[in-house]
Parts: sequence; C-alpha cells; structure tokens
Amino acid sequence: MKNTALSHVHEALGAKMVPFAGYNMPVQYEGVTTEHETVRKGVGVFDVSHMGEFFLKGENALALIQKISSNDASKLVPGKAQYSCMPNTDGGIVDDLIIYMIAENEYMLVVNASNIEKDWNWISQHNDLNVEMENRSEEWSLLAIQGPKATEAMQSLTSVDLSNIKFYTFEITDFAGIPNVVVSATGYTGSGGFEVYVKNEDVEQLWNKVFEAGKDWGIKPIGLAARDTLRLEMGYCLYGNDIDDTTSPLEAGLGWITKFTKDFVNAEALKAQKEAGVTRKLVAFELTERGVPRHDYEIVDADGNNIGRVTSGTMSPSLGKGIGLGYVTTENSKVDSAIFIQVRKKQIPAKVVKLPFYKG
Repeated sequence: MKNTALSHVHEALGAKMVPFAGYNMPVQYEGVTTEHETVRKGVGVFDVSHMGEFFLKGENALALIQKISSNDASKLVPGKAQYSCMPNTDGGIVDDLIIYMIAENEYMLVVNASNIEKDWNWISQHNDLNVEMENRSEEWSLLAIQGPKATEAMQSLTSVDLSNIKFYTFEITDFAGIPNVVVSATGYTGSGGFEVYVKNEDVEQLWNKVFEAGKDWGIKPIGLAARDTLRLEMGYCLYGNDIDDTTSPLEAGLGWITKFTKDFVNAEALKAQKEAGVTRKLVAFELTERGVPRHDYEIVDADGNNIGRVTSGTMSPSLGKGIGLGYVTTENSKVDSAIFIQVRKKQIPAKVVKLPFYKG
C-alpha cells in the first residue's frame, strides 16, 4: 500500500483510511453528509495526490495526443485544459483524462490513479513519434480546494487573480509561498474551486497554508466518499464504474468529446457505431420511492425484464433521494422513462432524468 505525502496528516486528523487504487487514502473525517455540505456551501480540501501526471514534450507531442485521445487537442492554447478519453481498439475506453497545454509542444496529462501503469503503457505503445515522455506521478501531489468560497478563501495565497481562472483554464504561478504551482479550475464537484499541483516536498507547506488562509471561511478536509457523492450529483463519470474497457464513449454520453474531425485510435469503428446508433445508453435516474441504488444492481422494466444495470448510485445528500447512473437499452433511455431498480427482492420505481441532478 502506497502513502501520499500527506497520509500521516490525514491519520493525525482522525480520518478513516481505506485502500484506494493502491494508495492509503482518507475516505471520510466527520461523515459524508457533513463533508458534502461543506463543499456545496463553503470550502473543503481533498488530497487527490494518487492521480497520475504524465508530461509530454517535443514537436510531435500534439500529434501523439491527437492519436490516442478522442477530443480535438489542437483547439488547446497554453493555459487551457480539455477533458478527453483514450479509446481502446475494442470499442471501449482505456481511461478518461484531462489534457493541459503548458506551452507550445508541452503538455501535462492527468490520468486516474488505478490506471497509471495501463495508461503509460498504452501511450508509450503508440509513441512512434519520438515524443519525450515523463511519468511524474510519484513526484507530484494534488490538492482539490473545492466550493463556492474557495476563490475568496484562497486569494491571499497568490499574486494571480483567482477569479480570472475560468472553468478548464489554469495558471502556473506562486501559491502559498511556493513557485511554479499549477492552479487549475477543472473540478470534479460542480461547486467551483481549484486543483493545485505541487511537488511532494512542498505539499505539507501548501496544506498548512491553505487551512490557515481558509479558517475564516470554515475550511475542512474532505474524504473520497464525499467526492463520490458530489461528482455523482453532477453526473460526472467515474472510471471503473460508469466507463471502462467495455463501454464506448458514445454509449456513455461522451459524444461531445469524440471528434471525428481527426483520426484517432478506433475512430472508424466509433464513427460506424455513431452512424448505426447505440443499443444501450448511460442514463441518470432518480428513485420515486425510498431506497438507495447501488453499483451493479439490476435495472428492470415494468414486467421485470432486465434492461440494464446501475453503475453508480447513492442517497443524494443535496436532494435527499436515491439517485444513480446506469446503462439501459436505448428504448428505455428517454427522459421521464419509467424504470425499476432491483433492490434485493423489491423493484423500486425510478425515472430517467436530465443531468445534472444538483442544480446549485
């Protein structure tokens, strides 16, 4: 089990620690609902240092990114980030990722912790373009400072105007007395805020200064359990649950990051799938009676026939009802379609809804 550079800090704070993607991670401190509400209404800090950071450099760096990713990275300029995914050759997804353009011919790719080795091997295998690649996942830490009060609470720590860092843009600047920190607005909670990338040796200083700066705003540490309920209320996909090696970006509702204006791995097959139409779709649903949907529960129709399965589910702290994502047959995917979630021996009625669940 690997530790992040802050694992000892979480333990000292009394966090409940769990193994996650090979790391010893804080799942909760005070409780999921309290932590969830802290981020929705105030400001909270996640240690997500388990995420992977790859740096690609060279005149063919963009060409390699264009080949392995589905979105069109040629639209990026320095200081802009882009959400994308890496299709595999079987119609599924190797991983979803965020691509940051640092400078001309220089990019940072942020990948999921559980996929670091798989992603590195996949990109390396396609690197016949002499692109200089560095996996710095073990050297970098990442804090996500999230919530509507994040900008105000953190402004004293940096010379850059945080309110100018718009969604999916970033700055490389001083932060908490540390030079060359990547401060980005690519959050996973739907409540605004920043992600701050620093070297491991600087992260404890960063953590302490962030909490000092945020104390008048009621800043709190937040665990991964609340991160999951927050992202689910927004309908953001989680790799390993809602998308994986067997789900196509088109089935997952990620057609908006699948650009056929360029060639990329498996583009032809995905284009054919788009033209033919998918047979199943990832939908959002809410229960219309009491209950909690969970990963892998069956989704059935009124006659009890299996029409899909739940990929993510929870009791929404903001809405006070059971919500989830799941794949269903295309004919059952329209908004307001009545579906049922098999919870043990009961079939609990639900309906397909539009995302996001939480409209803040």
